[in-house]
Amino acid sequence: MELKVRKVKLKSKDVKAIYFDSFPPNGRLPFCMMVVMSKLWNTKFLSFYDNDKLCGFIYFAVQFKQVFLMFFAVDKELRSKGYGREILNELKKLYPMKKMIVTIEYGNTDKTKEQERRKRFYLNNDFKETGYLIRMGGVEQEILVRNGQFSKVKFRAFLALYSNGILWPKIWKKYDVGKVR
Repeated sequence: MELKVRKVKLKSKDVKAIYFDSFPPNGRLPFCMMVVMSKLWNTKFLSFYDNDKLCGFIYFAVQFKQVFLMFFAVDKELRSKGYGREILNELKKLYPMKKMIVTIEYGNTDKTKEQERRKRFYLNNDFKETGYLIRMGGVEQEILVRNGQFSKVKFRAFLALYSNGILWPKIWKKYDVGKVR
């Protein structure tokens, strides 16, 4: 498998279809806004193809020594076939010295199979639990990190700078299992 990388454009209907299929309406940004934002120096929106077949995409921001993966999806017909791992490896080749951060839905009790599968995917691809949670878009999410240690202060600074001070989400340490919040 040798993936080709392309920048996502407004006319990338195949990427848009995977995006809308992979993320719920309350968890999405407007697609056109993502394409426009990817014109900035610190934001990338990349699609990955195996020959001419779209495998998936990744939308992320780069700042300081951190990469924040905001949206990452593989075509549902191609999941569990190694494409997700290959896309993450391509990203690691682009930024070998940078720490990668991703947030995933967090639920203490009613985890869905999808949530468990997603977390297992990241853990199997060198991400580690940080012990931190974040609330973004009204959704509680767990923070995972690859290639370094997580710093709440540095990540908060990353988000604030990236958003021109608009993003200042709550970030807190998870309670131990069995403790009441």
